[in-house]
Amino acid sequence: MRANTRLGQHFLDDPALLERIAAASEAGPGDVVLEIGPGPGGLTRALLSRGATVVAIEKDRRMGAELVRRHADAPFALIEGDALELDWAAIVRPWTELGLRWRVVGNIPYYITSPLLEQALTPPMPSSVTYLVQEEVANRLVAAPGTSAYGALTVGISGVADVTIAMRIGRGAFRPPPKVDSALVHLVPREVPLVPPSDVAALRRLVVSLFSYRRKRMQRALREARGVSAAGAGEALLAAGIDPDLRPEALAPEDFARLLAAVGPEAG
Repeated sequence: MRANTRLGQHFLDDPALLERIAAASEAGPGDVVLEIGPGPGGLTRALLSRGATVVAIEKDRRMGAELVRRHADAPFALIEGDALELDWAAIVRPWTELGLRWRVVGNIPYYITSPLLEQALTPPMPSSVTYLVQEEVANRLVAAPGTSAYGALTVGISGVADVTIAMRIGRGAFRPPPKVDSALVHLVPREVPLVPPSDVAALRRLVVSLFSYRRKRMQRALREARGVSAAGAGEALLAAGIDPDLRPEALAPEDFARLLAAVGPEAG
């Protein structure tokens, strides 16, 4: 079945590679995996072979019918629809209420990576999230402060989850080949996030606004980003333990969390 590039479909067929991806997800017996965009089902098969239950969300009806036929005798369920419009926790609740762990896995459309990350990391969160993403995005997710890849996405995600790159995959492994190389990222929600769930949106707004002044010193950046006085900016930075001469790009995620506490969620 041909990929529909309009839906961002780029399929993987290599069984060995699919097994490695399934292994990196840590899925196994006792897990229910919500698979985003299973396509022809190669990764679905690898996940099922590890003993996991798989609930797949597929927007392409052509794929859905074939998936149901192939996995009729397996612990598999299909949900047809747009993953961004569905309540993921509600979908897997029949299994989580039986005591199964919940994980999210997907070879996702690259053009909706950010909203799919946000949805996966919105409470109630799964035990882990394993996504194939553009290599550039993966590098941003694990970037260190002060590097060119470090930015608002890094801080926003690392505030609620620990991220690792499990493997890198060249564009030639896919059909049709995308225009960029890919990487598999594995995210595990923090037991204690840097900010409470009610403040996540405020943290993101604060970080995005400050990174629009990433080359300015924090004293000036906070004034311009939040419209506060020089004295007010100085007091907030002092309370957060942040050197006013640093630039936003040099702050660690923990620094931004302390700054949000100092300026207050309303200001974020």
